Amino acid sequence: MSLIAEMIRYMAPDPVQQVRSLVAGIEPGDDLTGAHQAAALDWLRRTQDVYRRVKPATPSPHLVSYFLLVDRATNTVLLCDHRLSGLWLPTGGHVEPEENPVDTVRREVAEELGIKARFDVETGATPFFLTVTDTVGDPTTGHTDVSLWFALEGHQGQALYPDEREFKSVRWWTINELHAAAPDRLEPHLLRAISALKLSTATVN
Repeated sequence: MSLIAEMIRYMAPDPVQQVRSLVAGIEPGDDLTGAHQAAALDWLRRTQDVYRRVKPATPSPHLVSYFLLVDRATNTVLLCDHRLSGLWLPTGGHVEPEENPVDTVRREVAEELGIKARFDVETGATPFFLTVTDTVGDPTTGHTDVSLWFALEGHQGQALYPDEREFKSVRWWTINELHAAAPDRLEPHLLRAISALKLSTATVN
């Protein structure tokens, strides 16, 4: 390695430390979030690699960035009917090697919805929620996702271009609609994430 390359490597921010700072900065809104935060910080103390290197599961755990498109004017959020999981989910994806989780959000929102990321005015470009979850399905590909949840500014009626290979459809949901939905059709921690955003249950016309 040349001297210049070595200097660049030395000066580059430590990705594990970057993620540790993001995780530590989340204010847990309930005991389960606090437990997930503690588990994530324990993992970050023990690991030197936060990225998925080989699909679908190696190494485990690895890092994911979720993001919710939020319309605060109408107290609604955008969810996608995910083909593979059969669940209504926020958009997002795995953090690529050497990628900052914030840049994952910028990349994924362009790929999955065809729009530019505009971070929510209340949360900014920092995660407001996190989960540590084991995937379901084929046990040979099972793994643990450490997921950072971000919020993006959106509005009903804006032009979206969802990736039809991943999503059957997308729609805006009110908070009351989410609470009335069948729980087995929603991402298991979604309602807790919505609570962390402190959106009103009142519908704004």
